[in-house]
Parts: sequence; structure tokens; C-alpha cells
Amino acid sequence: MRPAHIALAALVAAVWGVNFVVIEIGLDHFPPLLFSALRFLVAALPAVFFVGRPKVAWKWIVGVGLALGVAKFGLLFTGMSLGAPAGLSSLVLQVQAVFTALFAFLALGERPGRVKLLGMGVALAGIGVAAVDEGTSGPLTGFLLVITAAVCWGVSNVLTRKAAPPDPLNFMVWVSTVPVLPLLALSLLLEGPDRDLAALRGLDWTGAGVIVYVAWITTVFGFGAWGWLLRRHPASSVAPFSLLVPVFGMSSAALFLGESVSPLRWCAAALLVGGVALTSLQGCKAAPEPTVRVLVPTTNVPTTHGGSTP
Repeated sequence: MRPAHIALAALVAAVWGVNFVVIEIGLDHFPPLLFSALRFLVAALPAVFFVGRPKVAWKWIVGVGLALGVAKFGLLFTGMSLGAPAGLSSLVLQVQAVFTALFAFLALGERPGRVKLLGMGVALAGIGVAAVDEGTSGPLTGFLLVITAAVCWGVSNVLTRKAAPPDPLNFMVWVSTVPVLPLLALSLLLEGPDRDLAALRGLDWTGAGVIVYVAWITTVFGFGAWGWLLRRHPASSVAPFSLLVPVFGMSSAALFLGESVSPLRWCAAALLVGGVALTSLQGCKAAPEPTVRVLVPTTNVPTTHGGSTP
């Protein structure tokens, strides 16, 4: 990868990591389900009018929209609103790599090797350590909702692989149109119209800036740049940069929100990042190019050149 492309990959990881701090700020202005609905509404409009028609079947757009937009982000925002810390959420959410590998085995028949199984075990051990830490220092319900959000992310990853969108930005923008109405309906049902109206009436520059960040910067720019990199480089070269997300997430949460990181949480971070690395990066080494043997008449080839061509 060129230095500029490496910098872009690191920038996307930073944007996604800091996003958890921005979500924490946004939850002070909006109920979680309404906040998530506004995120996708602003991400979809007006971008949907500029990206062209969908390039995959609608069943994949709807499936990913429900799994990723409604379930994953609805649960993540709700979990954080119930007290799951921003830094810990950025870390725990990375266990989606384990669930992705599990669902890929169940739905796609992709058998994980021994190294990947070891990575899954190490990452789950990290989740266990984080659960112990959170259970003794904070509300466990929010933590469990973030883990469930990671499960839903794994489902959406497998659906995305099945869809195989040729244009990730086009796909993400159209996916963003799906969760808006379901999330608004859930917000009205569970959070109440009075609470939603109060949040919208009290919209200020901070609230508007938060929505712009999570919609245009995190979603449109982040996924667009990530897809651009994946089209130009092997996934094995781009994927490792996602491991920087919890680094930026925990660092920015400590810097801007004053979140402390206990020794147990450092242990959980080491286990989770290491396990996800093993789960995600196994087999990243490029396979050697096949050797093509060309049989030629030995009477026409000098003996010093041999009789085969690599």
C-alpha cells in the first residue's frame, strides 16, 4: 500500500474509533432509537440521489438494513445509553469477527482452521474478562446489549458477503434507507412521542454536528473510503487496520470523556484484539503463484535452459 493509502486506512480507523465518543455525546441530546434513525436518515439523504440505482438485489439491501441498521445500531445505541462506556463498547464490538466466522461456517460452509478457532477462543475469553470488569464496575445490561449488537453485525457481514456489492458506497447508502422507518416506529413505541418531540425541538448546533458526524463522516466517508481501499488492495492488507478502531476508541474516550481503563480492561483488550487478529488475519499470506510447466521438445532447447518455464 502507498503511504497515502496507509494514512487513509488509519484515518478511517480513527474516524470509527472517535465515533463512539460522538455517540456518547449524541445520547445526551437524543433518545437512542431516534438518534439511530436520524443517523441513517441523514446518511441516506441526499446521497441516495447521487449514487445511482441499487446494484444488488433488494433482498440483500433490506436484509443488511434490518440486521445492521435496526438491530446492530439500535442495540449499540441503547446499550450505550444504559451505561456501556464508549471505550469499552468500541472494544467489545470487535468480537463481531468471531460471530462472523461462526455464521460463515453455519451459512456458507466456511470451515475455520485451528488458528482461527484459537483466535475465537481467545477473543471470547477477552469478552469474559470484560464482563467481569463491567459487572463489578458498571451496569451489565448495557454491556450485554453491545455484545448482542456484535452478533447482529456478524449476521449483516455474512449477508453482505452473499450480496457481494460491486460498489460498497452505493450499497451502504441504499442500506441506510431501510432502517429509518422501523427505527422511528420503535422510537415512538418504546421511547414515546413526547420524548422524541422534545429532543427535536431542543436541537442545537452540538446535536446537529453529532448527527452530521455519525451520518456523513462515519457512514458515508468511512464506508466509502474503506470500500475504495478494498477495491485497490487485497483485503488482507486493509483488514488489519480495523484493529486500530478500539485503540482510537479507548484513547479518545479516556481523553475526551475521562474514562479510566482498569487493569482488567487492559487484559480484556489484549485478549480481544489478539483473538480478533488471529480470527481475522489467518491466511493473510498470499498464496504462491502456481507453477506452469510447459513441455517442449528437448532437441530444440539448449540444455542449459532446462525443460520447464515457471
